[in-house]
Amino acid sequence: MSSPSRTARAEAEPSEAAPSPATPFQATPSHATEAGATASRPSTSHPAASAPLLPLVTERLTLAINDKALLRGVNLTIDDPGITVIMGPNGAGKSLMLRVLHGLLLPTTGVVTWAGRPPDDDVRHRQAMVFQRPVLLRRSARANLRFAQDVVGERDDARTDALLDAVRLGDRAESPARKLSGGEQQRLSLARALATRPDVLFLDEATASLDPYSTRIIEEIVRETAGRGTKVIFVTHNLHQAERLADDVVFLSRGKVAEHTAASQFFAQPSSSAANAYVTGRLDED
Repeated sequence: MSSPSRTARAEAEPSEAAPSPATPFQATPSHATEAGATASRPSTSHPAASAPLLPLVTERLTLAINDKALLRGVNLTIDDPGITVIMGPNGAGKSLMLRVLHGLLLPTTGVVTWAGRPPDDDVRHRQAMVFQRPVLLRRSARANLRFAQDVVGERDDARTDALLDAVRLGDRAESPARKLSGGEQQRLSLARALATRPDVLFLDEATASLDPYSTRIIEEIVRETAGRGTKVIFVTHNLHQAERLADDVVFLSRGKVAEHTAASQFFAQPSSSAANAYVTGRLDED
């Protein structure tokens, strides 16, 4: 397994992305990191740093753990901006897929490329990830964001304050991060992920156990982030949430892509029997 991106480090040692005060969710073309992944200081001289990361392409992608095939021959191309939602029943491989796309797990066979490049350190430095369970540093909410900014060498107190305000934590800036409520911690994790202004933001069931208030705030920020140019790839089980957010849907079933289509088409009439069974509340029949 290759060294984790800033996303991995961010959850291991909180570091998430934050934009400028005027546009706190705007992506920067130079560097980004994951909201909860490993993060190492990004290269500042990479000639392709400002180049687009799309299309994302996987070819014949497989992942086996303990001799059990969990991803099986995944062929996928994502080349449009906006929000891609990955859905599927439990055990379909959604979270594993996210980690492989981000380079936190190496595939057993097959390839992943971002604009023709593998998910190496330079690519991962431009991505960020928010996990289902926040992992925060033993310091204040503000210090968690400053940690992320220091990782990329961009300390900006005004932007830190703007991000804390955006996730409704401006009045909790000096509170110990681990003493915040679950919803507040996850909102802080998102702010930290955005602190490095990633070009790609992954969210893995980021609102699965949150109250409606925190869920609404996170959804609003995700939409605004995507609208400002950051590619968002969002895993969720929640059909209503997917309908609210998705521009396109990737549906996984038993480690394979059963279909990838526009959200409007997916929710109106899924083309695969597995997706149709899922949307209508029946068991996966594939």
